[in-house]
Amino acid sequence: MAAASVLRGLYRAEPVLRRPLAELLWAPRRGHRLTPADDELYQRTRISLLQREAPHTMYIDSYSSRGFVVSGSRVFGPCALLPRSVLQWNVGSHQDITEESFSLFWMLEPRIEIVVVGTGDRTERLQSHVLRAMRQRGIAVEVQDTPNACATFNFLCHEGRVTGAALIPPPGETAVTSVAQAAVKHQELT
Repeated sequence: MAAASVLRGLYRAEPVLRRPLAELLWAPRRGHRLTPADDELYQRTRISLLQREAPHTMYIDSYSSRGFVVSGSRVFGPCALLPRSVLQWNVGSHQDITEESFSLFWMLEPRIEIVVVGTGDRTERLQSHVLRAMRQRGIAVEVQDTPNACATFNFLCHEGRVTGAALIPPPGETAVTSVAQAAVKHQELT
């Protein structure tokens, strides 16, 4: 009763104060979003820091005839990339790749799913007994020219796959080529 008389009194008040009943009873409705005023009301501040999805994932930034830049670090000559480390790889060309030179990939835990092999400026065929030995140990091998192998390695790492790479720098040019530039150049040629 008291509420009704108060509302009637407000309705009879000055025209400036006069509002429809529905407008007086209306309260702001909050959806799922908070406004800055709500944060002040609750006296909380939330800070979100943006960072890489997987801070320990390695990516190949660029390559040249001298070597590679992997996650900001320079590596000279052929290299083997493991999930969290980079090693010098003691091969001179695709002909030097043996079962023994691949042995580091099957000794690791967690087991590597796929090894991407970059054979220089052209895709070269590896010895069949080497590929068979890797297959018997449950490791897939993808052989490509080095520019495409770098891009494939980055893609597989971004997918979260346990990936290794065995890379031989492409001979000839000494200019540093980023992996993104190489992908664009490859698309233009095809």
